[in-house]
Amino acid sequence: MTLEEKNQNDIIYNELINSYEIEYIFNNEPINRFTKPNKSSNKSELLSSLKEKILNIENCNLKKNAKQIVFSDGDQNSSVMLVGEGPGQKEDEQGKPFVGDAGILLDKMLTAIKVSRNDIYITNVVNYRPPDNRKPESSEIIRYSNYLREHISIIDPKILILMGSTAMESLCGSKIKISKERGNWREIIINNKSYLTMITFHPAYLLRQEDQKKYSWADLKEIKKKIIEFKLNI
Repeated sequence: MTLEEKNQNDIIYNELINSYEIEYIFNNEPINRFTKPNKSSNKSELLSSLKEKILNIENCNLKKNAKQIVFSDGDQNSSVMLVGEGPGQKEDEQGKPFVGDAGILLDKMLTAIKVSRNDIYITNVVNYRPPDNRKPESSEIIRYSNYLREHISIIDPKILILMGSTAMESLCGSKIKISKERGNWREIIINNKSYLTMITFHPAYLLRQEDQKKYSWADLKEIKKKIIEFKLNI
């Protein structure tokens, strides 16, 4: 095609557009034909779906003996996620994790590093109160760990805190001891994604073993360092 023919074609093309009496705006930037999803809205839907799965769980003695599901508390968009063991009596009554004596201590621990529980996301390994506040059995931990992994994937935290041996067992197995694992950062892979994780003692344990609080305080300071290092809005 000669230059004269190309110019003539451009003139015909412009005249054709003008004949439609439509104002066209041309831009060299590519058109984005896909609307970005609302992450917060999508996360809410995924959490509702997960909660529904747990509500519909069958043949579960935990569910059978509990008053209600205890799903979560806090900010679903937080970069910090905390996992405890399971609901106690007060949690079962109120439907929220960490509202009993252990919850009061947890609030104090978080306050000590200038973190509010409203600014993190909290859940438990099992979502129904074990009878007589007993520790969840290994079979129960394994069963609910599937829901917990999905829960973590939905929240997608920058920092994951596992409080107590039950939380540790649910994601790391039962062959390790919390006394050796606590206080060290480790990477836990869930659904092909790695999560920076800190294992520490459960507040309920600290209420029984006050001499262990010094170790939890050391763990909390490490968590605070990471929050600052990652510049997390907590």
